[in-house]
Amino acid sequence: MNPAVGVIALVLVSLATAAIGFYGLRISRTTGDFYVASRTVKPWWNASAIGGEYLSAASFLGVAGLILLSGTDALWFPVGYTAGYLMLLLFVAAPLRRSGAYTIPDFTEARLDSRAVRRVTSAVVVVVGWLYIVPQLHGAALTIRITTGLPAWVGSVAVVVVVCLTVVAGGMRSITFVQAFQFWLKLTALAVPVLFIVFTLAGDGSAAVAPAVVNPTGLAPAGPYQNISLLVALLFGTLGLPHVLVRFYTNPDGHSARRTTLIVLGLLSVFYLFPTAYGLVGRMFAPELARSGQADAVVLLLPGQLIGGTAGDLLSALVVAGAFAAFLSTTSGLVVSLAGVISQDVLGGSVRGFRLAAVVSAVVPLGFAVMTDSLALAGSVGLVFAFTASTVCPVLLLGIWWRGLTDAGAIAGMVTGGVLCGGAMVWGTVLGAAGTPFWLAQPAAWTVPAAFAVMVLVSRGTKHRIPRTMSRVMTRLHTPERPLVTER
Repeated sequence: MNPAVGVIALVLVSLATAAIGFYGLRISRTTGDFYVASRTVKPWWNASAIGGEYLSAASFLGVAGLILLSGTDALWFPVGYTAGYLMLLLFVAAPLRRSGAYTIPDFTEARLDSRAVRRVTSAVVVVVGWLYIVPQLHGAALTIRITTGLPAWVGSVAVVVVVCLTVVAGGMRSITFVQAFQFWLKLTALAVPVLFIVFTLAGDGSAAVAPAVVNPTGLAPAGPYQNISLLVALLFGTLGLPHVLVRFYTNPDGHSARRTTLIVLGLLSVFYLFPTAYGLVGRMFAPELARSGQADAVVLLLPGQLIGGTAGDLLSALVVAGAFAAFLSTTSGLVVSLAGVISQDVLGGSVRGFRLAAVVSAVVPLGFAVMTDSLALAGSVGLVFAFTASTVCPVLLLGIWWRGLTDAGAIAGMVTGGVLCGGAMVWGTVLGAAGTPFWLAQPAAWTVPAAFAVMVLVSRGTKHRIPRTMSRVMTRLHTPERPLVTER
């Protein structure tokens, strides 16, 4: 691929993102605009924005890379990502919207009438957000290095600069426009090149390389434990992602939140067809990418390798633009959700505090990304899902559906899940991929049940701490009435 093509694609998608973000500034005036777009985002528009921020580096690059490496074992990722949204539809979307909260800590404080729960939830949300931003910046670094030859850090810094500009400009209102545009760009950037590749292979067979063996790496298939644990992480982790949950606060009402989730399910189902196709084609026609440690780059390299020439360069440029749209949209959503938490808990909840918090939310993970090497993108994001499933998800599900939850139980459960899953992640990093036991490499199967169990047992032992406001709050969550939290 011509390096100039990659640079041009990066510049164009960055300029388009900034232009749309600054357009949002024209209609972002109030605090409600910055935090939740004044709760006026329609279902189709919101679903496109959710697709934009949810389909991250792991979805755009990592899924295809894992399918290249592992074949059908990797199909659990798109299945889990999509099925997690079905659980959101069934258990979370409408009640969370009816809570009237701006952030997840807002919800937990209102539900449990406890500032301590709010502080713990805020800390967990910030950790989850930073853990999730780092793989996006790793993906940007990989893309820049592979397609342009520039230093890897240029990609990470470019993402942070563009995200800070768009978020600071218009907050949630601005980012909604940006992410909706980026979803459709990502879908186009994957669909058009892979269709060209399929037509080329099915037409005259003029691919640059011949079909290869079905298993290019010789990796042993994952066992039942790994598959079950991964599915638990993806299903329950989706329910606790802060940048996804905050989107439901932007819907006008609970009915709109449910419609939004249904549309998202359809959009995700269509989108994941294309990374799967890239992985399968790469497994047959570009197995050397797996053996050379470039599996995550299969989406970036396949058009140029199988088509070549000017057409290959143009298709590669489209893929690069879509990849950067993935990094920008997910990072933007995470920065908005983190800025809302940090500004309300630390900086007084003003628009100025939101803007300052947005910069902090983006710069801190940039430091970690620059100092660390990229792991397999889908695998690293899978661990973030496991951490979220072990911390935020239990307090959210039990807070919505169980009247017996107490502040002590919520804190104990979140801390238990965070320590167990976080400890497994750190220990696995110390041991390295080759030396990590399977139960540490995929910890969700035991850390998620442990978090739920501790939360329930401690709550039952502290029944006297059930808040007096519990009945009123539960009524608000399950009937379409006025918001529980007064808008600022």
